[in-house]
Amino acid sequence: MAAPPTTEEIREVNVRYHDLAAEHYDAKWGIDYGELGQSQVTGKLAKALGGRLGHYEAGLEIGAGTGYFGLNLVRAGVIDSYTATDISPGMLGVLAKTAETLGIEAATTCTEASELPFEDESFDIVFGHAVLHHLPDLDGAFAEFMRVLRPGGVVAFCGEPSHYGDRLAEIPKRAAWRVSPAWRAVLRARPAPLAGSSEEVEEDDLERVVDVHAFTPGTLAVHARGAGFEDVRVRGEELAASLFGWANRSLEASARAEDVPMLWRKYAYHGYLALQRVDRAVLEPRLPAALFYNLLIAARKPV
Repeated sequence: MAAPPTTEEIREVNVRYHDLAAEHYDAKWGIDYGELGQSQVTGKLAKALGGRLGHYEAGLEIGAGTGYFGLNLVRAGVIDSYTATDISPGMLGVLAKTAETLGIEAATTCTEASELPFEDESFDIVFGHAVLHHLPDLDGAFAEFMRVLRPGGVVAFCGEPSHYGDRLAEIPKRAAWRVSPAWRAVLRARPAPLAGSSEEVEEDDLERVVDVHAFTPGTLAVHARGAGFEDVRVRGEELAASLFGWANRSLEASARAEDVPMLWRKYAYHGYLALQRVDRAVLEPRLPAALFYNLLIAARKPV
């Protein structure tokens, strides 16, 4: 049996993967910095915080990537002073260019989450989106979040994969793959090439190993409590929307991108948004957090 990867090996793989993905990341995931993007991001943060969004003078984003979460929060007026961190120079380079285009002042720092180069009690909120599952040292990271937060400050992370939700997502992925030949025939789409450029192949290979964790609500909360945070809450989001989204993404991945018609893309996009509303109104208030694809965690530093 192979030895588990070391912290340094995990870090190197994550840096390489995210550097390769940086230039086309926003296009791949349909990142938006307009009203829709702002409403998506503020809605997720408000949900994590228990319904109250708040306003923060100084915000620190962990694993900021290309800036989807933080830049939208600044544009929405939630954060005044924005500092973005990531271990990928490529991601931070794209973030800096986007911030300049949007007219946003963003400080960027390439650093580990468990070794933040900031003074004690520097920020009012530490936040991130889809980042905790990449971190090999979660206890060290949460200890750093506690250190750099001001008394009464909050930590909030959204978009973390749940253990059971991740398993559920395999069902629509497999089903979509089985019907993909028929789907392509209806749309007259050619199959995707078996291999792309060497960088695309490497990126696909790395994507399979960059995710270190999938969480249950309990295992996610224990790291925050262990660092001394109070009022720890974990919620789930997106069940119907995630199943629908993974099925569609799997179908689209089986075809050449240029052959997928815009009408289909609009159907997939608006269908996803509609099912998000179903999740919020019907499923999220009634079902256990562990069943959802994404988990959100928020907590407060004692005063």
